[in-house]
Amino acid sequence: MKTRQSTTGTRNWVAASSDDATLAAPAELSDSLKYTEPFENGYHFPPKYPWKEATKTNLVAFWKFFTTPMGFFWTIYGLNVVAWGGMLFLLLCNAAPAMCYPTCDDIDSPRRKWVEYDSQVLTALFCVTAFGLVPWRFRDLYYSLQYRIQGKPSGIRRLAGIHRGWFRLPGSQDLPIDAGPDNLPEGIPEQVIPIPESSIPNAPLSGVRAPATAVWKMDFVIWTMVINTFAQCGLCGIMWGQNRYERASWTTGFLVAVGSIVAMIGGYVIFLEGKHVKSIEGVPCSERDLKKLASDKELGIHHYNNIKDKKPKKKELDPEARREK
Repeated sequence: MKTRQSTTGTRNWVAASSDDATLAAPAELSDSLKYTEPFENGYHFPPKYPWKEATKTNLVAFWKFFTTPMGFFWTIYGLNVVAWGGMLFLLLCNAAPAMCYPTCDDIDSPRRKWVEYDSQVLTALFCVTAFGLVPWRFRDLYYSLQYRIQGKPSGIRRLAGIHRGWFRLPGSQDLPIDAGPDNLPEGIPEQVIPIPESSIPNAPLSGVRAPATAVWKMDFVIWTMVINTFAQCGLCGIMWGQNRYERASWTTGFLVAVGSIVAMIGGYVIFLEGKHVKSIEGVPCSERDLKKLASDKELGIHHYNNIKDKKPKKKELDPEARREK
């Protein structure tokens, strides 16, 4: 609660966001409060927590993940990629002049030898994802080609079921609000339902469905992952088929760059689309979130009803327009 004194008396207003900043001055308060109202069905996005509390929560969640077999594996894998990748970067930047003997570019200098060792380790690490995910990547490619070349709707419907977290079929925005895996009304066109039907997205918590995802984005993501695998094939061929005396120096850097960049771009598209869907359809609120929303409301602390818990920019829709849409 913040209180400001004036010559005409005492005037009070409340902190309006989770980071303890006021929504607006009293003259603008009513305009700002409309962004804190719940949806028509009563849903409210989870509140934003102070950074210390959020950090503690994230660390607890990470520990639970780390103590699982897969969590431990991927953590160690990620640390290895970061460590060996960082070492290679420092070597390429000549961060260790003592290793430049007789010169930095001499093929038999300690620097060039460690660049080779480092590159070999990274090549093996990249094989884990590039080759380990081949069955799923080429499965998706098969369904994509089935849809694009053969014109079979079942292809894109299966992909929609596999990638239900971020992809929405054309026409799915018109599905009944309560339609979901446990409630699929009869008479719905099959082209807007994923295969299998049980993979249809859950009914939106906000009561608003996300618009259809452009199909080309699905194609783009699939091909970036396939190109990543092909680039890794080429990298393995030159790294393990040639020695460092025969191998052209540019080939390693080129293939590593291609494989890394396309995979990152594909992953970024998935992240953006997934975030877009969540920002419209909502994310689940835990018991802790509900208690905080209720207690803060009693204290006069209002939370913006969006995924960021921040005041929307002017170009964004206001709550009423969003509900009508």
